[in-house]
Amino acid sequence: MQRQSKYVSTLIAAGSLALLMGNASADDVKSDQPVKDSYITTKVKAELAKDKGTSATDIHVTTKDGVVILDGTVASTAEKELAEKDAKRVKGVLGVHNGLSVK
Repeated sequence: MQRQSKYVSTLIAAGSLALLMGNASADDVKSDQPVKDSYITTKVKAELAKDKGTSATDIHVTTKDGVVILDGTVASTAEKELAEKDAKRVKGVLGVHNGLSVK
Protein backbone atom coordinates (compact mmCIF):
# COMPACT_ATOMS: atom_id res chain seq x y z
CA MET A 1 0.00 0.00 0.00
CA GLN A 2 2.84 2.38 0.84
CA ARG A 3 4.47 1.72 -2.54
CA GLN A 4 1.21 2.53 -4.32
CA SER A 5 0.85 5.88 -2.50
CA LYS A 6 4.44 6.85 -3.44
CA TYR A 7 3.60 6.03 -7.05
CA VAL A 8 0.44 8.17 -6.93
CA SER A 9 2.34 11.05 -5.27
CA THR A 10 5.01 10.88 -7.98
CA LEU A 11 2.36 10.92 -10.71
CA ILE A 12 0.60 13.91 -9.17
CA ALA A 13 3.88 15.83 -8.83
CA ALA A 14 4.89 15.01 -12.41
CA GLY A 15 1.47 16.01 -13.72
CA SER A 16 1.53 19.29 -11.85
CA LEU A 17 4.99 20.10 -13.18
CA ALA A 18 3.91 19.25 -16.73
CA LEU A 19 0.89 21.54 -16.43
CA LEU A 20 2.98 24.40 -15.13
CA MET A 21 5.61 24.01 -17.84
CA GLY A 22 3.03 23.43 -20.56
CA ASN A 23 1.41 26.80 -19.95
CA ALA A 24 4.60 28.75 -20.61
CA SER A 25 5.90 29.11 -24.14
CA ALA A 26 8.89 30.90 -25.64
CA ASP A 27 6.60 33.69 -26.82
CA ASP A 28 5.29 34.23 -23.27
CA VAL A 29 8.73 34.88 -21.84
CA LYS A 30 9.57 38.57 -21.97
CA SER A 31 13.23 39.26 -22.60
CA ASP A 32 15.44 42.20 -23.37
CA GLN A 33 17.65 39.84 -25.37
CA PRO A 34 17.52 40.42 -29.13
CA VAL A 35 16.24 37.51 -31.20
CA LYS A 36 19.14 35.62 -32.79
CA ASP A 37 19.70 36.07 -36.51
CA SER A 38 19.65 32.32 -37.15
CA TYR A 39 16.23 32.07 -35.48
CA ILE A 40 14.90 34.95 -37.59
CA THR A 41 16.25 33.41 -40.81
CA THR A 42 14.62 30.07 -39.99
CA LYS A 43 11.28 31.67 -39.14
CA VAL A 44 11.28 33.82 -42.30
CA LYS A 45 12.02 30.76 -44.44
CA ALA A 46 9.13 28.96 -42.74
CA GLU A 47 6.77 31.89 -43.41
CA LEU A 48 7.77 31.96 -47.07
CA ALA A 49 7.29 28.19 -47.38
CA LYS A 50 3.85 28.42 -45.75
CA ASP A 51 2.69 31.20 -48.05
CA LYS A 52 1.35 29.74 -51.29
CA GLY A 53 1.88 33.13 -52.93
CA THR A 54 5.67 32.90 -52.72
CA SER A 55 8.16 30.50 -54.25
CA ALA A 56 10.35 29.87 -51.23
CA THR A 57 12.83 27.73 -53.19
CA ASP A 58 13.91 30.73 -55.28
CA ILE A 59 14.20 33.15 -52.36
CA HIS A 60 17.42 33.23 -50.34
CA VAL A 61 17.17 34.59 -46.79
CA THR A 62 19.96 35.88 -44.59
CA THR A 63 19.80 37.98 -41.44
CA LYS A 64 22.35 40.39 -40.01
CA ASP A 65 21.70 42.19 -36.72
CA GLY A 66 17.94 41.69 -37.06
CA VAL A 67 17.78 42.93 -40.68
CA VAL A 68 16.51 40.33 -43.14
CA ILE A 69 18.05 40.29 -46.61
CA LEU A 70 15.95 38.72 -49.35
CA ASP A 71 17.76 37.73 -52.56
CA GLY A 72 16.80 35.65 -55.56
CA THR A 73 14.17 35.80 -58.24
CA VAL A 74 10.39 35.87 -58.12
CA ALA A 75 7.72 35.76 -60.83
CA SER A 76 6.01 39.09 -60.09
CA THR A 77 6.12 42.37 -58.21
CA ALA A 78 3.22 41.10 -56.10
CA GLU A 79 5.28 38.07 -55.04
CA LYS A 80 8.23 40.34 -54.21
CA GLU A 81 6.01 42.51 -51.99
CA LEU A 82 4.39 39.47 -50.36
CA ALA A 83 7.79 38.00 -49.47
CA GLU A 84 8.73 41.27 -47.78
CA LYS A 85 5.45 41.31 -45.81
CA ASP A 86 6.05 37.72 -44.71
CA ALA A 87 9.53 38.62 -43.48
CA LYS A 88 8.33 41.70 -41.59
CA ARG A 89 5.76 39.58 -39.76
CA VAL A 90 8.44 37.53 -37.97
CA LYS A 91 9.24 38.40 -34.35
CA GLY A 92 12.61 40.10 -33.98
CA VAL A 93 12.85 41.49 -37.52
CA LEU A 94 14.09 45.07 -37.34
CA GLY A 95 14.02 45.71 -41.07
CA VAL A 96 13.95 44.06 -44.48
CA HIS A 97 16.25 44.67 -47.44
CA ASN A 98 14.31 43.35 -50.42
CA GLY A 99 16.85 42.51 -53.10
CA LEU A 100 14.51 40.19 -55.01
CA SER A 101 14.49 40.46 -58.79
CA VAL A 102 11.36 39.99 -60.88
CA LYS A 103 12.04 37.66 -63.81
